[in-house]
Parts: sequence; C-alpha cells; structure tokens
Amino acid sequence: MEKVKVHALLKKVRETNPLIHNITNIVVANFSANGLLALGASPVMADAVEEAAEMAKAAAAVVLNMGTLNRETVEAMIAAGKSANECGIPVILDPVGVGATAYRTEAAKKLVKEVKVSIVRGNAAEIANLIGEKWEIKGVDAGIGEGNVYSLCAQAAKRLRTVVVVTGKEDIISDGDLTYIVHNGHPILTKVTGTGCLLSAVVGAFAAVETNYLDAATAALVFYGVAAEIAANKTDEQGPGSFQIEFLNQLSLVSSSEIDLYGVVHSR
Repeated sequence: MEKVKVHALLKKVRETNPLIHNITNIVVANFSANGLLALGASPVMADAVEEAAEMAKAAAAVVLNMGTLNRETVEAMIAAGKSANECGIPVILDPVGVGATAYRTEAAKKLVKEVKVSIVRGNAAEIANLIGEKWEIKGVDAGIGEGNVYSLCAQAAKRLRTVVVVTGKEDIISDGDLTYIVHNGHPILTKVTGTGCLLSAVVGAFAAVETNYLDAATAALVFYGVAAEIAANKTDEQGPGSFQIEFLNQLSLVSSSEIDLYGVVHSR
C-alpha cells in the first residue's frame, strides 16, 4: 500500500470530522473518545437500546466493542449494526475476549451472523475463537497459539466475508485475497489499557472516509503505529502514564513526513 494513501486518508479524516458511533466498554470509553477527538474525528458513545439504531443512522461509522458485555449491550449492538447496514454505513467489530467464556463467544457469533460487519479487529486468539479455531486466550489478552497468524487472518476474512485485522507484534490486515503487514507500533502500548479498543475506533474513523476497507484499515494501522513510536520515543523511561498523554498528543500531531519516515508496510 502506498504511503500517499495513508496521507490522503488522514487528511480526509481531519478535514471532514466524521461522527463515529461507539458502543464500547466502560473501561475505555473516555480514552477512545479523547483519541478520536485528537485524531480529528467526532465521537459519540450511545449504548441505550432505545436510541442505538437512530444514532447509527446519523454516524459515518459504527464501532461495536464487546469489552464489558451484557444482554442490553448486545441488543443495542445488533440494533445499531442493522441500522448502519440499511444506510450503507461501515460497521467495525472488536470481539474483545472472545473465547474466554461461552457467553462472550456466542454473543460475537450472533453479531457476525445478524450484522454485516465491514472490518473485524482483534488479537490472534479473539479472531481464531470467533471462527471456531482453537487458540489460548488469557482474559481479554491473546495467549499462546501454534497456528500461522497470516493464514489465520486470511482464513477469517474469507469465512467472515469481511476485512480482518489481527494485531500483535506485527499487524496483519487481509480481505482474504490480499494481505498487508504493518511493522509499526511499540510494546508500551500493551501497558496502557484500551489502546487496542481505541485502535478499533480509529479504524472506524478511516473507514468512514474510505470505502475500500482493506486500505482504510491498513492506513489506520500505519498511522496509529507511527504515533505510538513517536510518543514512546518522546517519553522514553518515563513510564506508561506519560506515554498515554503523549500518545494522544501524537494522534493529533503526526504529519505526512513522519509517516513517510517511520511507516513500514508491505503486502504478502
């Protein structure tokens, strides 16, 4: 993928300020909202069943995050997802912790059955368990798996008929035919809760301005990873608290020249 496409999509997000409807979890709502604002998008967190469908119609993208799950949340997600589908609005699913409990796994499978999802973003264990493959999961974190992550991502994309993003030491994005690998990011991201959830929201912002969802997701991953690297460098040895604040700064400040300098992506 050409870095010029990343530039163009980032510029479009910042210029158009797309409304991103998030049905997300209580742990990350504030961080996700601030991250979207820093990027240049406009967040709304509306999880009431009574308004989820109406809010989805007004949005440019809908992000469904399963972090803190309950029956009402699942109902709201399905309502918002179906409403978005009717209006041609992209839906991003973050299947947090799928495989950790039977309820969580069945809820995710119900979502992908009833809602046409544009992009699914998760770690290897979440994606594997979503398509019925065995992969260890520890709470909401990826555990140990013996499978080929590249094959897993492409297989999941084909079976779910969507774009799949598997995040980890390197990030893999596939539509089942073409696969991109992004080599940006920093290990300190794992020391701040909600960085994966915010990433899903950022993917939603890029999908709001680009109908080629493979390109949208890949551009989001490159941008996000570069921002993390710059923030980590600026707060070296200061710890995750300082990193979190600087990361929000960099989501607002990252430039096209920095993407050219630090962005690393190739196809497979």
